[in-house]
Amino acid sequence: MLFFLKKMIGGLLLPLPFLLIVIGVAILLLWFTRWQRTAKTLLTAGWLALLLLSLQPVADGLLKPIEDRYPTWQGEPKAQYIVILGGGYTWNPQWAPSSNLINNSLPRVTEGIRLWQANPGSKLIFTGARAIGNPVSTAEVGARVAESLGVPRDAIVTLDTPKDTEEEAAAVAKMIGDTPFLLVTSASHLPRAMIFFQRQGLKPLPAPANQIAITSPLNPWERAIPSPLWLMHSDRASYETLGRVWQWLKGISGDPGDQ
Repeated sequence: MLFFLKKMIGGLLLPLPFLLIVIGVAILLLWFTRWQRTAKTLLTAGWLALLLLSLQPVADGLLKPIEDRYPTWQGEPKAQYIVILGGGYTWNPQWAPSSNLINNSLPRVTEGIRLWQANPGSKLIFTGARAIGNPVSTAEVGARVAESLGVPRDAIVTLDTPKDTEEEAAAVAKMIGDTPFLLVTSASHLPRAMIFFQRQGLKPLPAPANQIAITSPLNPWERAIPSPLWLMHSDRASYETLGRVWQWLKGISGDPGDQ
């Protein structure tokens, strides 16, 4: 119940649902009360915030400092295990396997496979429980995608009970103890994940995937025109910021680089 409540409240605090609530309240005040000035203020603020968060310079300006915490793995140090954290997914057996990995999940798996190829004899560990109503876990879907891309099943381990990053860290700790391993997750999620894993006494080696904050060239109109793509980048920055606040509220704090 706590997990469900956390997801519901956290989801409503993300930019799009939160600003829609603000704008909705403003419309109700505008039509049904005498609080016209308050309504106009909320409506203007909500619209302006939605506009700014949908612009590339603003969205990626918020996200880039989070993503830049750890560099891409470039061949060293080597590792016996590669842990790939679960993310968004579904399961439709009629689709191409990789189509079942949503948003951040597919880049994590492809980066994990790159690391597996660069670390001969290593094992891929996929984590993540079943979503409500889904017969297959996110860990298993990741494993099936890896198999479809040439990774033998005997090089794959699935941990399909953890529901969140904190539980994933505990499950990995039970399996490999203090053996160093490459930790693969989205670049924006990695700073928060490192804290959970190090708190378990583990020795994760950061391996970010799915960097999306763009500093390389874009067409001028792509930077100037609001887009749901850039709003999604703002969403990622907000999600991870809320996640760090939740860690702080639970008494889990600290800079992984200092541990």
